[in-house]
Amino acid sequence: MADTSGLSPQRFRMPKIDKAWLATLAILGLVALLDTPQFWPTVTFALTALGNTAPFILFAVLAVAYLKATGAETLLAKAFEGRELRMIGLAALLGGLSPFCSCEVIPFIAALLAVGAPLSAVMAFWLASPLMDPAMFLITSGTLGWDFAIAKTLAAVGLGLFGGLGTMVFAQSPVFRDPLREKPKVGGCCGVKKPFQGRPVWRFWPDAARRTAFRDAAVENGVFLLKWLLLAYVIEAVMLRYVPADMIAQILGGQGVWPIFLGALVGAPAYLNGYAAVPLVDALLAQGMADGAAMSFVIAGGVSCIPAAIAVWALVKPRVFAAYLAFAVTGAVLAGLAWGAVA
Repeated sequence: MADTSGLSPQRFRMPKIDKAWLATLAILGLVALLDTPQFWPTVTFALTALGNTAPFILFAVLAVAYLKATGAETLLAKAFEGRELRMIGLAALLGGLSPFCSCEVIPFIAALLAVGAPLSAVMAFWLASPLMDPAMFLITSGTLGWDFAIAKTLAAVGLGLFGGLGTMVFAQSPVFRDPLREKPKVGGCCGVKKPFQGRPVWRFWPDAARRTAFRDAAVENGVFLLKWLLLAYVIEAVMLRYVPADMIAQILGGQGVWPIFLGALVGAPAYLNGYAAVPLVDALLAQGMADGAAMSFVIAGGVSCIPAAIAVWALVKPRVFAAYLAFAVTGAVLAGLAWGAVA
């Protein structure tokens, strides 16, 4: 018999399960345990809603994968060239329309700030980028309607301009002077990547590496959207079943500034992912939430969600981060007022 006394026993480790999947299973488990007759209707509601959104998800996943494979993110560098006002405008526009989140471009932004790119243009991009991208536009339009999706896109660009111009005006104030941390902490939800280089290659399929990038991006984004939207639809089903509509209508319904302001305050810390917020807002609207409050909720929540906030916190000092949050809440209230008047 072989002597195994010198061998250390292998420790058994449970496979790591994503928190979004665990949350979905936990909610369904509680429904099954506490209200068994409601379990299957909850599952059916979530799967039906997910099926209705599937065409938007598929198109969005393929579109984002194409942009990743072609290297279209290199176009982002164009926003940080030229006069400061031009930089702010382009940064807000690209941030509100591009599929690249704040944390995904940390190394790029860090390099730009290190060589003297104005904080105003970076602030414009940071504020706009978490709020809208092609995938989020399609999912928002499929759930909340084209009008809401277009209005949120305009609000994203407007918020970027608001924050960028505000930072430019007060650039020499104690808040924005010397904004960078001495040793920036590079991290976030997307990991560390090289700054964007080269030019886009629109016909990417002859290149094996770019085909691999397309496949990886499609799988990654597909799983990402699936897990968060499934969780959101399960929460929506539970909210519609158990949360009194009268309570929502009393707190976040009605006219005036207060519901919109409260929507921004609740939205800021309320959710971790902008995609998951869409079905939640749909449920809240069905229960009496005011239109303006819904807009302020998604704007404030998108800018202050954990991945976007980490991206900013990683590079700038706390006082600049506080200004970022102040721009977010103020802009969310203004967007809510505008949408409430139009809607």
